[in-house]
Amino acid sequence: MKSVDYLLIGHGIAGATLAQELRGRGRRVLVLDTPQPNSASNVAAGLMNPVAGKRYALAWRAEELMPAAAHFYRSLETRFQQLFFYEAPILKLFSSVGEQNTVLARSADHPWGSFVPNADVQLPQVEGLRQEFGGLRIERGGHVLVREALAALAAEGIAEGWLQHETFAWDLLVPATDGGTGFTYANRVRAQHVVCCEGAAAVQNPYFHWLPLTPNQGEVLTVECPELSDQYVLNKGAYVVPLGNGQFRVGATYRWPPFAAGITPDARQELSQRLEAITDRPFRITEHRAGVRPAVRDRKPLLGTHPAVPNVHIFNGFGSKGVMMAPRLAALMVDWLENDVELWPEVNIRRYSALYSPAPVVAGAGS
Repeated sequence: MKSVDYLLIGHGIAGATLAQELRGRGRRVLVLDTPQPNSASNVAAGLMNPVAGKRYALAWRAEELMPAAAHFYRSLETRFQQLFFYEAPILKLFSSVGEQNTVLARSADHPWGSFVPNADVQLPQVEGLRQEFGGLRIERGGHVLVREALAALAAEGIAEGWLQHETFAWDLLVPATDGGTGFTYANRVRAQHVVCCEGAAAVQNPYFHWLPLTPNQGEVLTVECPELSDQYVLNKGAYVVPLGNGQFRVGATYRWPPFAAGITPDARQELSQRLEAITDRPFRITEHRAGVRPAVRDRKPLLGTHPAVPNVHIFNGFGSKGVMMAPRLAALMVDWLENDVELWPEVNIRRYSALYSPAPVVAGAGS
């Protein structure tokens, strides 16, 4: 029987970063993952944006999360001799004079720190860009090739034996019966800890179904627009991420349940109109994809240990910002698991303890 310290369920951006952090600290890890080409991580454009939303707010803990993420993806590039992180300025475009005035008035207090060193409304002249009202130039942003990074890690994991492509079955997980701690899985794996990183599928998790995880569907387009400059990431109601060779990723929509199973004509039209508001150059749609994000009501991830089962944990709920948040929070999670270093209260599942009530788990899982 294979013996590991940690059995991880899922190898999206959450499971992948956590696996790397655990393995980097010498822990024995096994990841079970069902390959899903349209998973949230595989569909995501991998945007790293420290100033987001209609309110132009500095992202939560951006000064700490952004450098940790950049370091993580750079380390993968060195390891695999492959580019994953493309750092580029982000041009966040204003939609009206009123928006321009509001944001520039806020800039007097320097709310964005080093990410926006100069809040001058004047932006560089960019070929093909509609910028009637100017905008903010955001530094130290960019995008990550998430699909490619996960594929490189998965290939390594399969070759080295720490990742297996299979669907996890809760009824095959049972408490150890020899007087020890932990669990056995499918009569072939002995694990001291189980960590749930399965994304939106966690709504059916027998241990953590009580957490307020609400799947959210996002659709993205890949377009060909050779006359649009690829020097910047663009943002105005949608992001436009340069992929090279005149290709761009455009997204994303946000749809709450109930939503369609797959791509929709409405999302295609919506994203096309948003792109037309950003560029006056012709474009051609070459790909349309949809994925389901694991979103949380307070827009903060879910980290922690089950209230009644000390060997079952969750690392999930990253929504649309997993690329930026997961590397630093993976280190925080391992500090919690290994060294009992307290989790940040904003992400600790204890903030939802009032929602928990003891209840039997599925047959075979134990309690």
